Amino acid sequence: MINIVFYLIAYFLAAVPFGLVLARIFAKVDIRSAGSGSIGATNVLRVVKESNPALAKKLSIATIALDALKGLMPLVVAKFCFDLGDSVLWAMAVLAVIGHCFSPYLLFNGGKGIATGAGVMIFFLPLEVILALIVWFVVGKVLKISSLASLSALVVFIASSFIIHPQIEVINTHAPVLIICFIIVYKHWGNILRLITGKEKKVI
Repeated sequence: MINIVFYLIAYFLAAVPFGLVLARIFAKVDIRSAGSGSIGATNVLRVVKESNPALAKKLSIATIALDALKGLMPLVVAKFCFDLGDSVLWAMAVLAVIGHCFSPYLLFNGGKGIATGAGVMIFFLPLEVILALIVWFVVGKVLKISSLASLSALVVFIASSFIIHPQIEVINTHAPVLIICFIIVYKHWGNILRLITGKEKKVI
């Protein structure tokens, strides 16, 4: 029963669209009706920046932090307060990303999973996440294309996970990692098509 409770917590907490909530409370805008329509930090920055650049940056950073923490914190509590096993924790991680990307609060629409995915993965594979974040930062700074930075980081994360952890302890499979990465790629499919055609917008 405790496993089911934590599965539900992981899913429904991660489903909270913090970017949408923060933009509505502090900037009085619905980011779903402007910019890319996404609820993520990039669209928060893009939309709010039009009226308040200083606030836009703060809300964007807060969105990233909260989206990561909503994936990470249930895992920390489940592990260190309830001593749940690794198989349960990995299932929670997958459910958290599903909750964020397909939120029941938004009629099963949602974000693209990068921050929440990083939040859950730093619990299991911190070195791989650090490498991915470095790539994300460098590509984002140089090319100014958020989706390209995220997808480049994802590739580095997947590759490094197989190199650094060819066998993930206890579960002995990369299946949860690949499921999470597949969901993120699926949610970025529109961005991928625009990157291929050269129509993807920069974040300036």
